[in-house]
Amino acid sequence: MKRLIVSCFVAGMAFNANAQNYWKKNTGKTTAKVFLTSSKTNEKMVDKGTVKFEKFGQPKETDACVFVDPDFKYQKLIGIGGAITDASAETFYKMPKAKQKEILEAYYGKNGLGYTVVRTNMNSCDFSSDSYTYVTENDQSLKSFNVAHDEKYKIPLIKEAQKSIGKNFTFYFSPWSPPAWMKSNKSMLKGGRLENAFYQIWADYYVKFIKEYEKRGINVWGLTIQNEPMATQTWESCIYTAEEEGEFLKNNLGPTLWKNGFKDKKVMIWDHNRDLIYQRATTTLSDPETSKYAHGIGYHWYETWNNKTQLFDNLLETQRAFPDKFLAFTEGCKEQFDMSKIYDVSLGELYGRNMINDFNKGTALWTDWNVLLDETGGPNHVGNFCFAPIIADTKTGEVHYTYEYYYVGHISKFIKPNAQRIGTSSNRAALTSTTFMNENGQLVTVIMNDTDNDIDTNLWIEGMSAKLNAPAHSIQTIIL
Repeated sequence: MKRLIVSCFVAGMAFNANAQNYWKKNTGKTTAKVFLTSSKTNEKMVDKGTVKFEKFGQPKETDACVFVDPDFKYQKLIGIGGAITDASAETFYKMPKAKQKEILEAYYGKNGLGYTVVRTNMNSCDFSSDSYTYVTENDQSLKSFNVAHDEKYKIPLIKEAQKSIGKNFTFYFSPWSPPAWMKSNKSMLKGGRLENAFYQIWADYYVKFIKEYEKRGINVWGLTIQNEPMATQTWESCIYTAEEEGEFLKNNLGPTLWKNGFKDKKVMIWDHNRDLIYQRATTTLSDPETSKYAHGIGYHWYETWNNKTQLFDNLLETQRAFPDKFLAFTEGCKEQFDMSKIYDVSLGELYGRNMINDFNKGTALWTDWNVLLDETGGPNHVGNFCFAPIIADTKTGEVHYTYEYYYVGHISKFIKPNAQRIGTSSNRAALTSTTFMNENGQLVTVIMNDTDNDIDTNLWIEGMSAKLNAPAHSIQTIIL
């Protein structure tokens, strides 16, 4: 029965049977603004003026095209953002005041990337300077619970972001590990599992965290149950099978959130890679009593990030199976930091490729990993150094903007929360593209070319086309 319902949903949701011709509804709207980032010319989010749409009938196979059909509408965007970890916050407050202001503006300000989403860690993670929790050893009553650790760096930076973002502020958190005394290996590091005897105490811990943050004026939108529940890492980690995660949600975390008036908090399962997302979702959510507590399915990109064959279709299959749950990209970054490569365009293309394909497969929330790291790719207490869109040199006070920053910006700056994805396809594998319609009616198309060749192309919408050039190793945003 579920499969029949799903197929009807997918067929019925996308197409508006009463749709009118886009151009008839938008008389006089025949020019579009173009913004371009090109490594070839070293242009970064440059305003290239306007292009004009003219009549263009049936394209030939020799015509490179990106096709957009506004009659086909899919998921709405919740938001785009990045994680404010201990590492990001510590790095931020090591910078001069003027540079702090610059970084805040770059992400959250009026002229910045338009970030609205913030993720943070509950208890320590690899991108913390040390391991910590919010309670004393073996305090099963949780009476010692306090977030004083976060008040030094993380909470102040989160509040700065919240102030800049305003009403669209979307904040969620993830635990990397329960306290060591709750776990089978008696360590926050190297995996282990949550002991059954501590399931309820751990559920109460989430509620304590939410209350403490909201007491400080930070509204909690949601949470993931466990960061990377199938990864035994040298840093903070904890293992759950799909069944164990479901049992914890159904019997402990879900009822505890509801009992404390937090039914509206968006709970996301999985929070790991695309490779197992379908198996985890179909297993964890097979029980309706578990599923009722879950709002979304989170995932990362680390399964095959270093090539172009990421398992994007697993997202589509999962979305088809659970149309009532949103897909959330909750973490991704380029690992193995190397300061000499921070201006490599491949960093941006990694982001562009993933974001465009993720959105085209149904993703509604997209969250980068650390918003800011220092000149070492840290700080990180286990030596797991990575790239971030902005690198701050705490020794010189210099701020470096990588291609990650600009490629993310071609989407996050122009596509706003509640925008709806629109049907888009390309007849060239070299052209990766997606389109959203903002609430104000703006049609925003993003086109990326990650090959070594320039491509003349047509942006084709219902018999009208605008001629564009997609330079080698470039991304552009067209706003109609």
